[in-house]
Amino acid sequence: MPLEIAQNEVAPGKVVIALTGKIMMGTDSERIMTQVEDLLRNGKRTIIFDLGGVTHIDSTGIGRFISSYNKITAAGGEMCMAGAKGHLFDIFHVSMLDTVFRFYPTVEAACQ
Repeated sequence: MPLEIAQNEVAPGKVVIALTGKIMMGTDSERIMTQVEDLLRNGKRTIIFDLGGVTHIDSTGIGRFISSYNKITAAGGEMCMAGAKGHLFDIFHVSMLDTVFRFYPTVEAACQ
């Protein structure tokens, strides 16, 4: 399943990026970076990644989130991760990124 990306502004300056499918090496996952850069350029500083629909992630996918985090925090923003379960959350935990990124069980919890 190719990566699908949708975004929704849930409050002024706060955007949810919903990801569905595989986040892997290739042009599909590069769109995550492009979207983050566009949002930051347009003054959106709180970005919530909805990972509930992600079926697989590789090291390049992890790198996309690290790069996004660096760009967002450099712009004075905040990045949150929502809906990561099972093996997906385990990957972030093993790499200790769960101590860097803020994780929430749901998008609703991340939006509060």
